[in-house]
Amino acid sequence: MSTFAAPKGIPEYYPPTSAGFLHVRDTLTDQARRAGYGYIELPVFEDTALFARGVGESTDVVSKEMYTFADRGDRSVTLRPEGTAGVMRSVIEHGLDRGQLPVKLYYAGAFFRYERPQAGRYRQLQQVGIEAIGIDDPAIDAEVISVADAGFRALGLTGFRLEITSLGDATCRPAYREKLQAFLAKLPLDEATRARAELNPLRVLDDKRPELRELLADAPLMVDHLSTECREHYEQTKGHLGDLGVKFTENPRMVRGLDYYTKTTFEFVHEGLGAQSGIGGGGRYDGLMAQLGGQPLSGIGFGLGVDRTLLACQAEGLAVGDPARCEIFGVPLGEAARSRLVAIGGALRAAGVRTDLAYGGRGVKGAMKAADKSGARFALVLGDRDLAEGIAQLKDLTSGDQRPVPLDDVVTEIRAALARPR
Repeated sequence: MSTFAAPKGIPEYYPPTSAGFLHVRDTLTDQARRAGYGYIELPVFEDTALFARGVGESTDVVSKEMYTFADRGDRSVTLRPEGTAGVMRSVIEHGLDRGQLPVKLYYAGAFFRYERPQAGRYRQLQQVGIEAIGIDDPAIDAEVISVADAGFRALGLTGFRLEITSLGDATCRPAYREKLQAFLAKLPLDEATRARAELNPLRVLDDKRPELRELLADAPLMVDHLSTECREHYEQTKGHLGDLGVKFTENPRMVRGLDYYTKTTFEFVHEGLGAQSGIGGGGRYDGLMAQLGGQPLSGIGFGLGVDRTLLACQAEGLAVGDPARCEIFGVPLGEAARSRLVAIGGALRAAGVRTDLAYGGRGVKGAMKAADKSGARFALVLGDRDLAEGIAQLKDLTSGDQRPVPLDDVVTEIRAALARPR
């Protein structure tokens, strides 16, 4: 037995269950492509300062959860904990913000946070994200939210809800910050929470401890102190969500875990997941590009958890993904038949048919057992007698029915058989 194991807190996906993971990821990214978002592939690690400045030093992500290390050149680098800062860095570096706006990008991949492993909370988490950069328009806020909503619904999920609020901007948040700090100053906070309140009081509202939540019951809310412009932006966003048929619940106490959010902020929650109920979320980040050295352009985006979305599908009993490795499984009986089936397999794959073959000189019983395990719909059996007659036997692995098909037309015959309903 191997003495090695996967690192703690990192899920692995392998056949047949990996089919569900792929289906969730591909379904979510498909909705982004439908809305005109182009793909961006990001570095897995970046300069640590990018995340410290972009995500916010007061966040748990930066202060407690980042995988940071010195490389061989003694440079401080960090495994990416989220996607937006990296996307913004790339947009600035490559001048994408100087072309047609908005810049609409999507990404998918692994992100890393050092957290206590538990169900739905991993140290390597898989996400799909989108970013729309350069336009401050409530309609694009609604579009971004609707892309996520459509992705979840395309998977068949029904047991989730969308929560939204507005976190204001630089014109109204400073005054609110003073009100909140004055309120917090009167509370019996512990030293660590008091320090957090001084650095970013909004972070205190995100504390999950029941005793602190009770103390914060009468805390002033940002949504009640919005400027006229932010209020109008929020109302228009909600109106466009209605136009798109996206249902939502307002949650004025929502505080996302990253410092860069402004105005529209949202989260998708699935109650079937217990404590780790969030399956995705995001918001607007109007000051982030300028903060990272670029133009003062606005932006909005989301990150959707592929791992948690898959858990949500499982919680609802949804069968997602096709675990079958192939559609056709070749069973050769003899060396001459094997050579011919190897060639047929190549032709079938070229025609877009997923095809596998019994390798290793298995007998008929072992080869048919392998065919059943592959999940294939049909077995293509070829022996010396069949070869001499110019035919192969196409066997339906569900019903057991079998019929001969001419070798000269085998690709056409198989594609036609696969097109027919089961």
